[in-house]
Amino acid sequence: MWVSARTEASKMAIPGFGEIAEQLRRSTVLVNSNGRGTGSGIIWSSDGLVVTNAHVARGSRVQVQLWDGREFEAQVRSRDPLRDLAQLRIEATDLPAAAPADSSQLRAGELAIAIGNPLGFVGALATGVIHAVGPIRGLGAHSWVQADVRLAPGNSGGPLADAHGRIVGVNTMVAARLALAIPSNAVRDFLSGDAAKAWLGVTVHPAQIPRPSAGNKTFGLVVLEVEPGSPAASASLLPGDILLSGEEKPFRALEDLELALRGVRPRVFRLEFLRGDYTTVRRVAVQLENPLPARSSVAA
Repeated sequence: MWVSARTEASKMAIPGFGEIAEQLRRSTVLVNSNGRGTGSGIIWSSDGLVVTNAHVARGSRVQVQLWDGREFEAQVRSRDPLRDLAQLRIEATDLPAAAPADSSQLRAGELAIAIGNPLGFVGALATGVIHAVGPIRGLGAHSWVQADVRLAPGNSGGPLADAHGRIVGVNTMVAARLALAIPSNAVRDFLSGDAAKAWLGVTVHPAQIPRPSAGNKTFGLVVLEVEPGSPAASASLLPGDILLSGEEKPFRALEDLELALRGVRPRVFRLEFLRGDYTTVRRVAVQLENPLPARSSVAA
């Protein structure tokens, strides 16, 4: 079992640390995206609701393995690639659900505990401290829980918890040696369906694009994945395309696309993008659709 070097010193200062860590492990699952990689997930409710990252749960169904070894085929009930969250459902009851905390109450210096399945180590534990909570330059206006915790591939989608074992975030990526987690309050909003959006069917990542003709660099959203059968696929968008604007409004942050998609009525959505040539701006009209519960992506 992989345990961070900081763990020994940390757990001795916390009464019942072993029990807290064990409960977190039981609330953490292994997610296998049909041969497209593995990650982690969190049992959010005892009746089979599991939360993970959108980039972990690809497709409409994935495999979920519980701490006790039981395996289930999970339905991807909803995905928000822009916030990198996915909601899974498995047919099981009486599961050891995690307890979410109010992430707005987090303060720098608090203990952070991460559980996940990095590099094949199931239920690996690492500890550190909260570094900050808030937006990060280059990643838009969304807040992130930033922690000095060691993560590796396979930790994505797993829990970041406080000293009491309550979930404060969903581990997502590493930036400048800090673990970045989506705050638990953002997860709550995602699960409640706040700010419903039309369905486009892309996974994107923000980037600065070198374009001398446009004044050095331009902000863009690089398309990482296009969901088969989606409006984006019907409009012939491809992985590698760089989205520049929607309805003639330039994207300046990841949230701009999310805001542009708000509203669930079917409509034509006009995009400007780059493909292979940073000097030529292409245009496409996408017929957006309502988000339907049966789809594997209902948010972006």
